[in-house]
This record gives sequence, structure tokens and C-alpha cells, in this order.
Amino acid sequence: MVFRYEKDTDNIVTITMDMPQRSANVINAEFNAALAETFARLKAETELTGVIITSAKKTFLAGADLEPMLEVRDPAALFQEIQQVKRIFRGMETFGKPFVAAINGAAMGGGLELALACHYRILIDRPDAQVGLPEVTLGLIPGGGGITRLTRLLGLETALPLLTEGKRLSPAEARTLGIVNELAATPEELIAKAKAWIQANPEPRQPWDTKGYRLPGGDARTPKVAQMLAAAPAVLLKKTRGNFPAPLAILSAAVEGTLVDFDTADRIESRYLANVATGQVAKNMIAAFWFQLNKINGGGSRPAGIPPATFSKVGVLGAGMMGSGIAYACAMAGLEVVLKDVTLEQAEKGKSYTEKVLRPRVGKGRMTEADLAATLARIHPTTKAEDLRGCELIIEAVFEDRAIKKEATQEAEAQLAPTAIFASNTSTLPITSLAQVSERPENFIGLHFFSPVDKMPLVEIIVGEKTSPETLARSFDFVRQIKKTPIVVNDRRGFYTSRVFATYTSEGMTLLLEGQPASVIEAAGMQAGMPVGPLAVSDEVSLKLMHYVRQQTERDLAAEGKPIPEQPSNRVLDAMLAQGRAGKAAGAGFYEYPPEGKKFLWSGLQELFPAQTALPFEDIRDRLLFIQALETVRCLEENVVRSVADANIGSLFGWGFPAYTGGTLQFINGYGVRAFVERAQALAARYGERFTPPARLLAMVEAGESFPAL
Repeated sequence: MVFRYEKDTDNIVTITMDMPQRSANVINAEFNAALAETFARLKAETELTGVIITSAKKTFLAGADLEPMLEVRDPAALFQEIQQVKRIFRGMETFGKPFVAAINGAAMGGGLELALACHYRILIDRPDAQVGLPEVTLGLIPGGGGITRLTRLLGLETALPLLTEGKRLSPAEARTLGIVNELAATPEELIAKAKAWIQANPEPRQPWDTKGYRLPGGDARTPKVAQMLAAAPAVLLKKTRGNFPAPLAILSAAVEGTLVDFDTADRIESRYLANVATGQVAKNMIAAFWFQLNKINGGGSRPAGIPPATFSKVGVLGAGMMGSGIAYACAMAGLEVVLKDVTLEQAEKGKSYTEKVLRPRVGKGRMTEADLAATLARIHPTTKAEDLRGCELIIEAVFEDRAIKKEATQEAEAQLAPTAIFASNTSTLPITSLAQVSERPENFIGLHFFSPVDKMPLVEIIVGEKTSPETLARSFDFVRQIKKTPIVVNDRRGFYTSRVFATYTSEGMTLLLEGQPASVIEAAGMQAGMPVGPLAVSDEVSLKLMHYVRQQTERDLAAEGKPIPEQPSNRVLDAMLAQGRAGKAAGAGFYEYPPEGKKFLWSGLQELFPAQTALPFEDIRDRLLFIQALETVRCLEENVVRSVADANIGSLFGWGFPAYTGGTLQFINGYGVRAFVERAQALAARYGERFTPPARLLAMVEAGESFPAL
């Protein structure tokens, strides 16, 4: 039974959503059929005081089942399907009897839309009972009346940021805004308040169905609102760069809806959803940010059959930017952290990073002084190796130098129990070679964090040749314990993320060497959807560090008797360093960094790399994206990255590959595998063999295959 239908002696019907064999209620064909059947039963009631809608699950209603969205292609058919559900929602609020949503847990997307169709909303006052319309984060728009009702409830100025940013609200925030009418401390109070409101309000109407209703703040024709709306498309375009259809569709549906009656506005909303949901961007984002991300966080890359592990004490070697950030992440997750550096002053400075990050939260009332003090107390700065005793995991975050890492490894391992894990935060040096100095290489693994650690959600777990499945499983559990997303890759130089990310910066420098204006290169990267241009991010990484990593790689390759590849970007790097321009940290790189004001491109680039024939902007843009996607396929071919999900999520969370693409491999799916191969071949013919499609892609074209989305 999907819904439980219970009528009490006061003729109040309580409908409890409880979909069988599911941890949460979702809107799908089964739900829609049960909703229609239940509504028909309510209409047949001869004695009815009112209706309460609640849930037997921990959450209220999770929204739509997204798997069918990956396949839907017919906007007209989807429009009709949406309208069927919305007719019931509209029927509830025009029924003539009170409907109350007793929201016992989180209500996202369609869950909140169902609640908004009720006359009154009471929310359990619990931290996890958030409400919101986050569809935009998956490339969709609210289509169950959410845009139409929220706009009429709050007004355009208040509703639009909630809708276009997909904000999730706490119970207190939802109550302050008026999205919910009351809060309840317990489930019992929730139902009691719902029944009391029904008894006190026998013939309620929604505000927009009340005579004389006016939209809060005015509709799109009101001068103040019209002034705000005049700039809104430009603001959205600046944020989305034209790559995300959903925010503009939300704006259009909301604005157009204020100029017509409710039912027409509701149909307008449905049409926009049908158009967006059948588009490729929505499918890309649903595949990556829902199915693949949930698969990874659910343990899809974790070895099976190994008991879960929890950690209580972790050691961090090196209190620089990375080590300080790792210590912060561990302390925030409740772990004791031993933060070791060569001087106590440096170790204390590393601890102070946590206070620097958290102090603004205290100022904004998002954290108490006591919680800040407790977090700081969990970080123990030291210079003594013996303080590492009792640590279940050590994370080495020292400089990318083999000799320094060897010393750090051997000094720490001498203090550890035989079961303790030793992890390196290296971003480029092969884990198997680093593990050669370890007494327990089966306990040695790579945990590659991303900077800044307090903001970046990804950790790349690198498995060495001798890393045991137990070490991998426990490391995976650690990453989830500190609330990060783990991807698992095999050990090769540069691993996955650093190797593919390097193609973006390298291609940007190659374009500069080819005489393309730096401003055009940067604009192409940004328009393609990358967070920053390839030259700007090179400055952020540090040209000096990139040069050092290159030298270390060349030494390693020479020692292995392997050829050293010639890359045009090396000439750019050498030329910049010869000019004393080592990047942002040095105060000068591809950009100038004035003490006051914004950075700007260094004028000397034009002299150092003279202009040549301008290339088509589309070619520059495609080169920056295609080079990353092609290198990802090579990583998959070589079994560096273990799964399509790891590849996509790693690219999105690790270095900011454009979210609208769904990741480096989903980008190929969305482009069309055959069309992608043909475009890559055209780029290879004009710009070099690095754009030649790998054999795997050619085989996929022949077989008519694409990379799996689920």
C-alpha cells in the first residue's frame, strides 16, 4: 500500500505516504496512481472535515524518481504527464475542505510542491528537516507548481533567488519566509497542530484564490519589480555563461506566470519543464550529480566484504596549506589530529588556519564560541614524532620531494601500530614508488586532497601495486567520515585528476605559443564553463611548482629508461620563469597582481609570444574541452580511473570541469560519441596527434555504444 488512509471520529482523514520497499517516498507512476485513487476516495466522502498529508518515512517526500528522466525525449508527452499530477494538486487547494501538510522530515522538490498545494504547512523542527526546490542543481526546474505557488506566496524578488539557486532552508528559515506556517517539536505535536488548524479553519482558500489577492511586491509590470527584472537575465547569463538552460527557464516561467491567472501560469511552468527536462544538459547533470555521485558516496568503489572502519585519531605531516586544510577537515569531523611540522611555530600556524576559517561562522551566528574552542582543541601541534603514537592513519602532506617524503614516512612509521595506514597527499609522484621506503607497503595508499581543502569536496584515493583491499576499504571509510567524496584510481604518474587537469593548462599555454591572444584563450576557457581560464589557474597552481614537477618527472623517466615527451607548453613555462614570473604566489605570472584592485593580464605576453593568425574561437574552446575528455578516455583505457562514475565526478569536483556537461566522459555522451570522434579527428588533422581519438572511442562508434550513465 503506497498511502495509508485513516479517518478519525472527527472526520479528519490522515493520508500517510509509505511506499513499500523504499527508504523514501518518491513521485513516480506508482505514486501518481495512488494519489489519483486517494483523491477520488476523498471526493466520494460524504462527511469530511479536512485532510492531513504526512509520511511514515524519515523524510516527507523526496521528489520525482529521476531515472525515467534520463530517457524521456518527447516534450509533449511529458507535458501531459506533468499536467495529470498538477490537476490533483490544484484539486486539493480548490476542494473546499482544509488540507494540511504535516511535514515530518525533509521535503525537497516535488515534496515541497505537494506541501505548497496544501492550505497550511507544519514542519517538524529538526535540523535535517530541510525544505527547498533544488531542481536547478540537476539541470531541471520545479514543475509541480513550485514556481507558480512560491512566486505567488513570496513575490518575485524573494522567490527568484530560492528558485534559481536551489536553496535548501532550515525549519527556522522556512518559517521566517512563510514557506511553512508553523513548526512542531515532535511528531505527535505535528499531527495535533494539524488537526487543531483544520477544526479552526473549515473553509480555507489559498491566498491566490482569495478575492482581491495581489502578488507580494507586485507583478512584472510594477516599476520596482520591472527594474529588477531588466537586469536579471544579464545577471543569470554572467553566472551561467549561457550553458545552463534551467535558471533562465525558471526566470521566464516565474515572470510570465505573474501576468496571467493561476491555471495559465501553471501550464506555462509545465511547458518550460517539459522543454528543459528533455534537453541534454538535464540528462548530463542528473546522470552525474544524482546517480553517479550517489553510487560513489554509497560505496560503489569500495571493496566488498570488509567491515566498516571508523577513525578517532589521525596524524598530519606538514602544516602548510594542504596539511592545515586536512587537519581542519578531520577536526570538523570530530577526530583528534596530531599536526606535525619541523617547527612548533609552523605547526601552530597550521592550527590557526582552522580558526581563520571558522571565526566568520561564529560572527554570523552559525557556530558558537564553545564549538569553535572544541574544534581547535582537537588539533595538537607538535614537532615530536612520538606524538604520532596511537594514530590510526597518517597523512603526509610535505613538499613534493622524494627525499623529504622518505624521511617523513620512515620517521612516522616507527611510531605506528602494525594496522595503521600511511597515506601520501602527493598529487603527482607514483604511490608504488613512494611505498618502496615503507615497512608495510600493503598499508600505504594515496589520499590526494584538493586545495582549498575546506571548500573542495573530493579526495582521490590512489591504490599502489601492493596496497591491500583492507587499506583501500578503510581509507574509503575515512574519506566518507570526514564528509568528502572519494574516487578510487590506480597508480600511474599524475594519477587521474592531475594528469587530465594538466592537459587544460598545457593546452592554454600551447595556444599562447601559437600566437593566440591571452585574453581570447582565457575567455574561451570561461565560456566553455571552466571556473577560470587556463593561464589564470596556472598562476594559481604556481609556474615554479609546475616546473619542479616536470623536472622530477623527467628525472624519474630517465631513471626508468623511458623517453621524455616534448610538449610545446614547456617552452612557455621556461620563458615565463626566465622573466621571473612564477605565478600568483610570487606576485607575477601570466597576470599582474597589484596590491590594490583586480588582477590583469601581463602586457609583456604580447612581446614574449607575438600574435599570429587568429584561430576560430570555436576551435580554441573545443581544444580546451576535448583535450581533457580525450585524456580521460586514455585513463580509462589504461585502467588508471576505475569507473565512468569516478571519472565524471573526479573531473567535476576535482578541477571544475563544466557542470553542465556531467563530467569528462558524459560530455562525450552528450556531444554524441560519433560526432565527438569526428570533431576530434578534425582537431587532430589541424592541431596535432594529441587530439587523435583513442581506440576505445573508435570501437564504441562501431558498436553504437556510449558511456553508461547509471
